[in-house]
Amino acid sequence: MVSGVSARSGIWFGIGAYGFWGMFPLYFLLLAKATPQEIIAHRIVWTLLFALGCALLTGQRKRLVAVFRETKVSARLAAAGVLVAANWSIYVWAITNGHLLDAALGYFVNPLVTVLLAIAFLRERLRRLQLAALLVGSSAVVVISVWYGQIPWISLLLAVTFGFYGLLKKQVSTQVTPLVGLTLETLWVAPLAAAFIVFLQSSGEGTLTSVSPTHTIALLMAGVVTATPLLFFASATRRVSLTTIALLQYICPLMQFIFGITVFNEDMPAVRWVGFALIWAALTILTIDMLRNSHAE
Repeated sequence: MVSGVSARSGIWFGIGAYGFWGMFPLYFLLLAKATPQEIIAHRIVWTLLFALGCALLTGQRKRLVAVFRETKVSARLAAAGVLVAANWSIYVWAITNGHLLDAALGYFVNPLVTVLLAIAFLRERLRRLQLAALLVGSSAVVVISVWYGQIPWISLLLAVTFGFYGLLKKQVSTQVTPLVGLTLETLWVAPLAAAFIVFLQSSGEGTLTSVSPTHTIALLMAGVVTATPLLFFASATRRVSLTTIALLQYICPLMQFIFGITVFNEDMPAVRWVGFALIWAALTILTIDMLRNSHAE
């Protein structure tokens, strides 16, 4: 059992991670001149360099090598790297092609996928209020999906890829530190990303130095911007249950919905407002549950 102080800090790490991710649409506005593929490649490469530098500066070199040699853990981190890269690719494409609300729906669905994975693989059990929050949140997803009138593939792919990423991070959370885990998961996909950046720059199609100083700085900051919420997320998975992580995920799509309406001017008919209200109700129930049980996670 995790101590009350650790559980509370885990909740705050989770809030920090999802709050940070909720702000990402504004960050991607700065990178409008780059393609989604170029953005993802820079995110991977600079995240690896940032995480590796931090790991070395904090004296985790030996642990990094030791975990790399542990075949089972290393394989799970490699799979996590592929999943998060796929999730990033889908998300950035959605944001840059006018599908922010589709992305938000994906992250509304994500907690449902995560809870199912927690029950299936980790044998976690839901408390009554958590179940109530899940049911209310599920009703919001149903309302919004029915409004679409078709299977929301973007949303489902985002939900499934990040759901399995969270499961893998939870499974290795007691064996690796957040920095070591992030370093190794990005290490597996970084060579391809680096090669793609070199190709773009050598062919004149890269935007790293050809748009503006602001654009260049934004791309170079991709490592810090990407790594910070991932480290928060990894810290949260070490301290609280995957079910709690799943329910905290509603923070991110709520913020994305707000930005979709106020900044990106996407359409918000009455049905979407109903779904939005249901999600707020789910968050209220979840908050009550967390305050009651933060000492027992």
